[in-house]
Amino acid sequence: MKFSVWPNPARSIEEILDLARLADDLGYYGFWFADHYMPNTDSEAMQPGDTHEVWGVLPAVAAVTKSIRVGPLVSPTSVHHPALLANRAATIDHVSDGRMVLGLGAGWQINEHKAYGIELEAPKERVDRFEEAIQITRSMLDCEHTTFNGSIYTVADAPCDPKPVQDQLPILVGTGGPRMCRITARHAQEWNTWGGPEMAGGARGTFDTACEQVGVDPASKHTSVQALFFPTDDQDQIDQILAGPMGERSIVGSNEHIVDAIGRYAELGFDEVIIPDFTVGNTVEERHGFYQRFMAEVVPAIG
Repeated sequence: MKFSVWPNPARSIEEILDLARLADDLGYYGFWFADHYMPNTDSEAMQPGDTHEVWGVLPAVAAVTKSIRVGPLVSPTSVHHPALLANRAATIDHVSDGRMVLGLGAGWQINEHKAYGIELEAPKERVDRFEEAIQITRSMLDCEHTTFNGSIYTVADAPCDPKPVQDQLPILVGTGGPRMCRITARHAQEWNTWGGPEMAGGARGTFDTACEQVGVDPASKHTSVQALFFPTDDQDQIDQILAGPMGERSIVGSNEHIVDAIGRYAELGFDEVIIPDFTVGNTVEERHGFYQRFMAEVVPAIG
């Protein structure tokens, strides 16, 4: 099993880069960063809060690290043109000497679309857009030039030079819907989902079925999962979190419980567990201390 870090985009740039260096030194596999512009409210309402922009952060992370993979989790095609995504990803692959992963999604956050006047289309139309966008992006990263005539996008003999350092820069898709999973199986190299083992297991079943429907071996795709981690031995706190709105997306308990949960992910066939820093400490020292203890105490106990 591989393990990756994901800082809150509200953290200071100093903390973000310090975490990147720490994770690189400790042997973490990946460094992920959200592609959003403001805190989510699940509505059109605005909420104050710092939110650093992923395409400004990732080159800096790539420049101060040596081995950790870097990527957005995930960039919405509702916001970004596929040709821009391809060119950005290829350039960061050069900055990182071949460590870039391009995370894509169809888009979902209501308030940022409203604030910036970007249409958040109905689900079918949004996925139609995504399906064209991922094909263009994949082709531009792989092929000398790309021509595509779709119902949404048209590109003509479009270049993406220089090409990535990697023979094939991986595209990851974060999704759980059946149609999006089928698109992922056809065009992406990696798949990502949210949830504790039970929730993630349901999504894993959807993805595996989608792969089989399009004639792809699910084992050929790298798969990752993230959950909110709450390291605690306080049973009252454990019960309260698990009964709350984020309970099914959380791993709550002692190191022994965390080890057990990761074992269940492994049984489900996941390759990578992503650990957000959102809930593992209230200070920089607490958050970074958790990542250090995780590698020193949790990882060695995983069978």
